[in-house]
Amino acid sequence: MGDPRAPLPFLSRLGFAVGHFLNDLCASMWFTYLLVYFHAVLGLSTGHAGLLLLAGQLADGVCTPLVGYEADHCGRRKAWHLAGTVCVLLSFPFIFNPCIGCAENTPEWAALVYYLPFVAIFQFGWAATQISHLSLIPELASDEHEKVELTAFRYAFTVMANITVYGVAWLLLHFQARHSDHVEDLGHHDIPVFRNLSLIVVGVGAVFSFLFHIGTKEKTHPIQWHPDPEEETPLLPPDRKAPLRRVLLWKHWLLEPAFYQVAMLYMATRLIVNLSQTYIAMYLTNSLLLPKRYIATIPLVMYISGFLSSFLMKTVNRLIGRNLTYFLGLLIILAFASWLTLVDRIGVEIYGAAVLLGAGSATILVTSLSMTADLIGSNTHSGAFVYGAMSFTDKVANGVGVMLIQYMHPCPTIFCCSGCVNFYHWVMVAVTGGIAAVATLFLCCIMIWPIRIRFHGVSVSGMMGTGVQEAQLPEEAEPFLGVN
Repeated sequence: MGDPRAPLPFLSRLGFAVGHFLNDLCASMWFTYLLVYFHAVLGLSTGHAGLLLLAGQLADGVCTPLVGYEADHCGRRKAWHLAGTVCVLLSFPFIFNPCIGCAENTPEWAALVYYLPFVAIFQFGWAATQISHLSLIPELASDEHEKVELTAFRYAFTVMANITVYGVAWLLLHFQARHSDHVEDLGHHDIPVFRNLSLIVVGVGAVFSFLFHIGTKEKTHPIQWHPDPEEETPLLPPDRKAPLRRVLLWKHWLLEPAFYQVAMLYMATRLIVNLSQTYIAMYLTNSLLLPKRYIATIPLVMYISGFLSSFLMKTVNRLIGRNLTYFLGLLIILAFASWLTLVDRIGVEIYGAAVLLGAGSATILVTSLSMTADLIGSNTHSGAFVYGAMSFTDKVANGVGVMLIQYMHPCPTIFCCSGCVNFYHWVMVAVTGGIAAVATLFLCCIMIWPIRIRFHGVSVSGMMGTGVQEAQLPEEAEPFLGVN
């Protein structure tokens, strides 16, 4: 057995980082192309297309805390990762394929009934993979800078996954344009593009998931944590000289103010990242009236910018700290929103704006994940529940946000009107600048009340073999020791 505090070897960090690659590939297609595919390609109304995305987000939101709790209870993160991977591989290709047995006169509600089970299975698998993978970070990393580095490695592969999706999408659209008269507009003729893209995604993702499972060693937990420390009453007093290790159960997190501080900031972060990714394709094709190849090239520029920015995260965090790093990312996001607001028509400048959005999104996402890891600290046995709860706020907020935007759409049918031009323009401004302003308030709250456990520091004594548990209140409550 090596030193548990020793830095994680490079190959182990690399093996961990690729474990979310399949999820990232699918998420890139899900957020960027789902509305485009169901509305512009298959011809569903804006409301029904948004309803499918909302159903998926709600399914994911419900599954994440449940998976997190179960993963903490059984302690086998990789087993949940494998189960989630299988669900994603079996369901995702059906989402980006036409409804089997449907015809032109098939009502839209029948198509929704067909797609909903595949969406639910996919989102359960996605949640199981995401939560099990995130909860490994506090277990594998020994200090806060290593957590940032591990998160940055993970995000670097997230960006590489997005680059892969957009690069392949550009190639498929390019080859299609050489053999088709439909060059500029999206339509039913683009079904093979999205079908082939989904098959490539699951094929490449399966390979990287296999590499994760053979390259990552999960730490074993010799202690069987009891659901409630009050249920155990020791016959012998615990050894006061033995080292104590803080243990927080899932119900303790719900009473910690820092838990909600981080959850709100993480939710705002995901709203900026996911909603901008969801509506960038609509903005490009309907507001800027650009050819459809731009739905691949502009997101590609965004994620190359994010990829390069991710390598600076460890250094920037070390120099100016978590809070100022996150604030720097918000300033970049606000600069992007200001650019869109002040400039009526954007031409080639859209590439510069895409660089800003990509760099800002990468900065706030990596930093918010690092803050979550800081909140968990050494309480890795309940880390999956924390990540699941954070993801719950993210998924529900994103689903509701998309549904609200879809129902405010001026053109509910497949045919877009002149109102779409301004609509998607202000959607992009609101989901970046508006939410960034709200995130700034959440960040101020964290700067005033720093992230730390205040009320429920629970510890396990050094008598590991006896199952004896002892509660330890936080430092400001000492010397009053007792059971919480």
